[in-house]
Amino acid sequence: MAESTSRVESKLFVLDTNVILHDAGCLRNFEEHDVAVPITVLEELDRFKKGNEDVNFQSRAFLRRLDELTGDVLSSDGTSLGPGLGSVRVVIKASYQQRLKEAFLEDCPDHRILDVALTLQQDESPRPVVLVTKDTNLRMKAKSLGLTAQDYSTDKVESMDKLYTGKRLVEGLGSGVLDEFFTGNGHVPAEHLTAVSQPIANENFVLRNGSKSVLATYKPNEKSFVRIDRISASWVHPRNSEQSFALHALLDDNIKLVTLTGKAGSGKTLLALAAAMERKSHYRQILLARPAVPLSNRDLGFLPGDIQAKLDPYMQPLYDNMAVMQQPLAGNPNTPAPPKVQDLLAANHLEVTPLAYIRGRSLQRVFFIVDEAQNLTPHEIKTIITRAGEGTKIVFTGDIQQIDHPYLDSLSNGLSFLIDRMVGQPLFAHVTLEKGERSELAELASNLL
Repeated sequence: MAESTSRVESKLFVLDTNVILHDAGCLRNFEEHDVAVPITVLEELDRFKKGNEDVNFQSRAFLRRLDELTGDVLSSDGTSLGPGLGSVRVVIKASYQQRLKEAFLEDCPDHRILDVALTLQQDESPRPVVLVTKDTNLRMKAKSLGLTAQDYSTDKVESMDKLYTGKRLVEGLGSGVLDEFFTGNGHVPAEHLTAVSQPIANENFVLRNGSKSVLATYKPNEKSFVRIDRISASWVHPRNSEQSFALHALLDDNIKLVTLTGKAGSGKTLLALAAAMERKSHYRQILLARPAVPLSNRDLGFLPGDIQAKLDPYMQPLYDNMAVMQQPLAGNPNTPAPPKVQDLLAANHLEVTPLAYIRGRSLQRVFFIVDEAQNLTPHEIKTIITRAGEGTKIVFTGDIQQIDHPYLDSLSNGLSFLIDRMVGQPLFAHVTLEKGERSELAELASNLL
């Protein structure tokens, strides 16, 4: 009787292919509950085995782990995933139930996976059966047929409201405290700013007393606040406090990982490129990359030309930002001419690279900028960061409200996941840029449309 009760209390999760391609280690994230893998999922994974992209790696990794777990023969009851965990089984039986035939005329992998889940729901009753998929449309189909369906949320951020912004406004400070930032070297010990509670490593502050204010950042190693001056980099001047915070972090060699988020036109990519150009003598190479997430079916393989020609349409936003820095300060004849992008590319000081081939590389003394990082999965973010060698700095930029990836959202994308996990690390800094600075028209459209 006790065993039967335990079986009812535990759930049976049915996995869709996209969950596995998102996280090959997903089997161990269902606690004491059991996992069922439809045979259709294995058939789909077989198509992803070959290739250098992250989904290919995830497919191979999952199949190897499943093979190790199951041994020579896989029982219909499944095999244990380990102490304190449930079991995993591969399910072949499905009846293509009448209600599924009536609802959907097409026979496709999604419907076969749904059929397995519905069959298990019937066979395992009253035990709860849950379809886990990152496909919103498939979740809606399952719910319409009375089947519980959920997103894979293990690596999701809890809430956008709780996501770290990298900055804080503190008002009502004594005038004498602010005056301390302009004496000596601009460092103020943390104990002198008791109004600032629990500062985080490299967190930025707008400290204000009436009309008087100071921009500062907290340095954990020194246990002090450091004044941030409005500095420029490669003919680019910050236009607001957030851009000043961002540029300070980008130019700080002690900070090895920087994330910049914000809406279109807030200056994320331009600031990163400006800092890279300003510090290029400290690095062997500047590396630029962005995920190639195509619209429609215009994928890399469908475009004519060699790899560089295929990359150009995806990398054009980076070239546009580089072009902005080609114009020296207007009206100042003494301003030296900035280096041309073509010259940097020819000398191999600047390289545009596809992220699909980043695995296995070791990047030494490289300033690595990854644009549109909100379209990366948490595993892809980890793969990129673990390429960093000595002296390398990595910058991720993106707008977490503008996701082009079909199976990611503002809570589950790699950029949000990275920010949430790295908060408080001395090597990490983050700034959320809120104001658009591209043009008055761009800001108006961003706010109203």
